[in-house]
Amino acid sequence: MTRTERAPQARFFATAAKGTEPLLADELVELGLPEVREARGGVYFGRATRDAYRACLWSRIAMRVHEPLASFACRDGDELYAGVKAIDWLEHIDGQCTLAVRASGQNERLTHTHFIAVRAKDAVVDQVRERQGARPSVDRDSPDVLLFVRVSGEQASVSLDYSGGSLHARGFRAEEGAAPLRETLAAALVRFSGWRGDTPLVDPLCGSGMLLLEAGLWAARRAPGLAQSRFGFERWRSFDASAKAAMAELRAEARAGERAPPPLFGSDADPRALDQCRANAESAGISVNLRQAPLARVDAGMKPGGVLANPPYGERLARPEHLPRDLDALLDRFGACQRALIVSRGFPSRLRTSRLQAVFNGPIECELRRYDAAGPRLSFRS
Repeated sequence: MTRTERAPQARFFATAAKGTEPLLADELVELGLPEVREARGGVYFGRATRDAYRACLWSRIAMRVHEPLASFACRDGDELYAGVKAIDWLEHIDGQCTLAVRASGQNERLTHTHFIAVRAKDAVVDQVRERQGARPSVDRDSPDVLLFVRVSGEQASVSLDYSGGSLHARGFRAEEGAAPLRETLAAALVRFSGWRGDTPLVDPLCGSGMLLLEAGLWAARRAPGLAQSRFGFERWRSFDASAKAAMAELRAEARAGERAPPPLFGSDADPRALDQCRANAESAGISVNLRQAPLARVDAGMKPGGVLANPPYGERLARPEHLPRDLDALLDRFGACQRALIVSRGFPSRLRTSRLQAVFNGPIECELRRYDAAGPRLSFRS
């Protein structure tokens, strides 16, 4: 299935980092959303507008939520203009709204994404002006309505962005390490790991704390979208009193379901990383137990139920020569726990994984590696 094809009856498309699509599909099923279909680059889902609202509010792995509006023949700028203008835009935008278009792809005659974006924008603006007598203005940084146009061969597709900004932004990243892990990828590892959120968790290479905090927020059942003041769809012409009431109900429901997470432990050899983690945890409202320690001195006496780690890849951060050996030893020490790593492809290890998933961390080829508990789960002992 290609990105421009719709799954049967599915109305929306949630984008995801390459390789995390199966985990996003599992998440959307767990959220009770219908018509979930995994695809390249994301997951199709949902029928009703409320389904898109719920995905924006609750998904930890999705980067954006789109509604594909049209796919049409597009060999040149004129066909692009005609195809975009054929869509009824007054449902979402009027002359008082702001607009932005992001374009990707090309063909023989449409070779520049800037031209594609401008031509598509002109089609929307001209239609609104002709029908209303006023034209929407362009705001590239914070538009009321954001469109995505993709050209591939002699076809073009147009999607409406529900998210507004990227859903990875949780609002708590007060401090950032040298090689930060994006929140959506951290959430993917949490889901992949097999840790259920009801036992203590340790990150022995915690850095600025993204894995710990994503795990803690998931265990606390705190909807990540509660940190957003408003989503893109809340700025549309179609977001009427009924839609506002539905969204208020979803937010209230999310707040009512929160609970306290289990103990979270983090360690790092770098005291500056611990300061960053502490600041981010405070911003997120999550309690973490931190200590300065090299990997070789992280002890299994803490009795966690899960271990997550994102060791240096040797790209943006140097990878110490002894790191693979020390990491294998640590995974052995915590053998009674659910353990999972995100590592660069080919990261050396003598241990056999229980499950492996290829993913991309930006342009870096990576792997999610899972090591299932060797015995019964251990309970926390202070």
